[in-house]
Amino acid sequence: MKAASAEPRVIGSIQLAGILESVSRARSHVRGWLGEDHPSVDDAVLVASELLTNALRHSDAGPHDLIGLTVSLTEEVVYVEVRDPGSTLSAPYVRQEPEAEDGRGLLIIGEISQSWGVREHGRGLGRSVWCAIPAVPPARPR
Repeated sequence: MKAASAEPRVIGSIQLAGILESVSRARSHVRGWLGEDHPSVDDAVLVASELLTNALRHSDAGPHDLIGLTVSLTEEVVYVEVRDPGSTLSAPYVRQEPEAEDGRGLLIIGEISQSWGVREHGRGLGRSVWCAIPAVPPARPR
């Protein structure tokens, strides 16, 4: 019988300005927190980039707002979470047009992660979008 996983350990957390330049900073931080040799570093960097881009494009975040990025880890899973101010007009959803030129962030996240979700923190408190990716990704067909 396999032992239960330990609670996720936060390996990095940062508050980023609500500006596009924060996406590259997020990628750099995730790569640094996990390390170049971590088997899921590329997937974690990609989902962090997609989640942060979505937060900037679809939340009420402005240049003076902060968007939180947290990466947590167990032996089996890397968790990436982005917290933004939320939006009064929209909620995260998966676009059903895979051939579209844009708007495919959550579709990509759904393909890479083993699960993802949204947590609303209450009126005026924002929302978090998170995903869990395997710490050792399955081999991809060539």
